[in-house]
Amino acid sequence: MQEGVPKGEIRGPFTLPSVAYPGTQHTYWIYVPAQYDPATPASLMIYNDGQAFMAPEGDVRAQVVMDSLIYRREIPVMIGVFINPGRRPDQPEPIGSNWGDRDTNRPTEYNTLDDKYARVIVDELLPVLYKDYNISRDPERHGIGGSSSGAIAAFTVAWERPNQFRKVLSNVGSFTNIRGGNAYPDIILKSEKKPLRVFLVDGRNDNRSLRVDGSYDQTRDWFYQNVRMQMALTEKGYDVNYSWGIQRHGQKMLQTVFPEMMRWLWRDHGVSTDVHDTVERSFNAPAKKE
Repeated sequence: MQEGVPKGEIRGPFTLPSVAYPGTQHTYWIYVPAQYDPATPASLMIYNDGQAFMAPEGDVRAQVVMDSLIYRREIPVMIGVFINPGRRPDQPEPIGSNWGDRDTNRPTEYNTLDDKYARVIVDELLPVLYKDYNISRDPERHGIGGSSSGAIAAFTVAWERPNQFRKVLSNVGSFTNIRGGNAYPDIILKSEKKPLRVFLVDGRNDNRSLRVDGSYDQTRDWFYQNVRMQMALTEKGYDVNYSWGIQRHGQKMLQTVFPEMMRWLWRDHGVSTDVHDTVERSFNAPAKKE
């Protein structure tokens, strides 16, 4: 991190009992930037698979990037929420790069094309956040993101509740036939356009699944299905951006593109309007020496 950047605080873990998925609960942490002022409404960014996005030794370390971007006025002051997939109290918490597919409710919550996980975020989590923090109610100031199944879950939340979430960050999204996610491009083209902004990232060496007989199955080709999503969103006139690399499945690509994704998604809010602010905070600025 650049010298002199104020460091935000990670609060938690907290536990959120679920009504949408009875018998399960969600663990989450809250990032509060140093610039947060309870008197001023803040923006909101939610990350699925929170443990992976905030891991101190992980590929993303989203809270560190947010510290820098907020300080440089490239994104607005925002509360960040790192939420793990739901689990029963007897199931282990996902740790680090372990997605928790075998030990939690993640496959059901993240890959199913219904509104249940959107209910967790909008009807269960948001009221708790509004109670404790001054968060803007403007959906244009609400974003959600994730990787793999967490990415398709983020898109589903915005798709189901565009009146609450308008910005989607998708890394190696599982828009594949796990539970019918490969249907999204056709759904997008047939549906009325929604006010969403989407940034897609994937690598050409992402997963490609074969059928039992060894033949190629394009519905389980992660990169191909991400390209289909980009093409459908573009054809329909969505505000969409994308970055195709060569990486395999995972979060390695976010080491380089995550700041770009955040700047682009939040570009409407990222510039200081204080005419008296003459401090240089661009990425090209030299580190400040005390």
